[in-house]
Amino acid sequence: MNNQNLNIKAWAEADRPREKLALKGKGALSDAELVAILIGSGNKNETAVELSKKILASINNDLNQLGKLTITDLVQFNGIGEAKAISIIAALELGRRRKGSDVEKKPKIKSSNDAYNAINNVLSDLPHEEFWVIYLNRNNEILKKENISKGGVSGTIADSKIIFKRAIELLASAIILCHNHPSGSLKPSNSDIQLTKKLKEAGTMLDTPVLDHLIIGEKDYFSFAYESLM
Repeated sequence: MNNQNLNIKAWAEADRPREKLALKGKGALSDAELVAILIGSGNKNETAVELSKKILASINNDLNQLGKLTITDLVQFNGIGEAKAISIIAALELGRRRKGSDVEKKPKIKSSNDAYNAINNVLSDLPHEEFWVIYLNRNNEILKKENISKGGVSGTIADSKIIFKRAIELLASAIILCHNHPSGSLKPSNSDIQLTKKLKEAGTMLDTPVLDHLIIGEKDYFSFAYESLM
């Protein structure tokens, strides 16, 4: 048997489990490839993937049964020592705990008032300006609230490249712009209006619409969408 064919490093990069995950995402990997990443290497006659296939075949490819295997069960396989067995058991236990944990319900934005309530606590009483973006999924649920920039008393900078790069990373379906006016005035400045127009156009081009822009005051807010300025 040609051992070179068994060496994962000799495979095409896209076929190596770690590289495949990085290039194509976790969903592209088989169960055996995921287990192979955990164990890292096989034995002198089998690659990590082949060894993982053998382990899975022994329990009829049932991941629930894999989670019940003990260290003693796993070290029976040639190439699986105690450390590798513990890695497999730990990973399956994390999966079990994740499945059993309550998924935190994401707040849903149905109006400018919902957006204000979601961001008010971080912007309403600041002595300087900050620019934040609320990133939303397809259901208008909040994926992330993120500070884009901090400025002085009278202004801050919002970089469209940073805003939409983050939107792409988060797979956001829409965004809401937010910044505060430490002066207490909710009236948008000319630069606020021009920035909103610029970011709305960029969002349209990138298929990530800007739904609103809020100016946050100490106890109230101004909504560009509500005032028909979007």
